[in-house]
Amino acid sequence: MNIGQLAKAAEVPTTTVRYYERAGLLAAPERSASGYRVYDERSVERLRFIRAAQGVGFSLNDIRELLALDSKSSCKSVQRLLEHRIGELDRKLAEMKFVRTTLGKALNRCRKSRRGCPVLVDLRKRSRADCC
Repeated sequence: MNIGQLAKAAEVPTTTVRYYERAGLLAAPERSASGYRVYDERSVERLRFIRAAQGVGFSLNDIRELLALDSKSSCKSVQRLLEHRIGELDRKLAEMKFVRTTLGKALNRCRKSRRGCPVLVDLRKRSRADCC
């Protein structure tokens, strides 16, 4: 199949196929006599695997590692990747909770203010303090 057919079968744009080839996630395909890329069903499966792994939060580097693993002896490696990804998510969630709490407090200050915006005053003070 050609690149357009592959992209359609894997439900990705052709630019994604080319990107994954450049990133080394998808092997460079055979070429037809006229120079067109020629893909097989394994390429469709690989693209679907990449998209599924991205869908559950794996980075492209993680996916590269997953693609290199053997399904029989790889559970420990996958476990390590999952633990790392969960740790990153936990850190991001904690950061987002902090930001949410800070914004909530700022909103309450705005609602209670009778004149001027205390949040803008604070931001202006901080921006002046940070710049000099």
